[in-house]
Amino acid sequence: MRIRVLFFGVLRDIAGHPEESLEIAEGSRLESVFEHYANRFPRLRGMAASVVLALNHEFSTPSAPLAEGDEVALLPPVSGGSSPYIHEISDSDTGNFFALTRHPIDSGGIGRRLLRGEDGAIVNFEGVARNNTKGRATRYLEYECYEQMAVKKMAQIGREIAGGMPIGRIAMVHRLGRIEIGEASVAVVVTAPHRKPAFDAALEGINRLKRLVPVWKKEYFVDGEVWVEGEWDDTVVRARG
Repeated sequence: MRIRVLFFGVLRDIAGHPEESLEIAEGSRLESVFEHYANRFPRLRGMAASVVLALNHEFSTPSAPLAEGDEVALLPPVSGGSSPYIHEISDSDTGNFFALTRHPIDSGGIGRRLLRGEDGAIVNFEGVARNNTKGRATRYLEYECYEQMAVKKMAQIGREIAGGMPIGRIAMVHRLGRIEIGEASVAVVVTAPHRKPAFDAALEGINRLKRLVPVWKKEYFVDGEVWVEGEWDDTVVRARG
């Protein structure tokens, strides 16, 4: 059976046109239409939590059944929404994703954004705030960074890894601001046909991120606070040799 599908706002830009006619199987439900386009346009899958579905001019649930001649609309947030990311780079051709956020990192959602049918492994590394440093009790952490440079550098690192290892896609997301104990400050998510390259790429990603991305951590203790010093990668030129 055939239905009409409409796209609005940013979703129209993603799809490349305002509407199209879609042939679907008898007994299909509304959710199958979303899945069809999420598979065609990976960026749409990453927006799943903010997209609303309408059926014949009424808001509808994903489980609603479809019939011949139905009109389905995919609707972004009416005011443009509020992305959880303050800076992001999304590679539409490869599916790689790099971002900064001040919200809790949704690693599961990022993984679903990256995963494809040909992938046999997904590795999610998260760096989390622990409750002590060398026995000194930690209350919380704060992160700040040179935002525009940081997200560009993450993208550079991720693209180099994806280009040099047999993986599917890679994402790097770093959180800024206050991080409570047990919360993730950074995530590196990798999908691949096989597990070893996925593990290797995630490890390489976090190691390079720690040495090359301009992000700084301040640790707050019961009796004071301190900026945590690390080391730049050897390839980075210093202000004075």
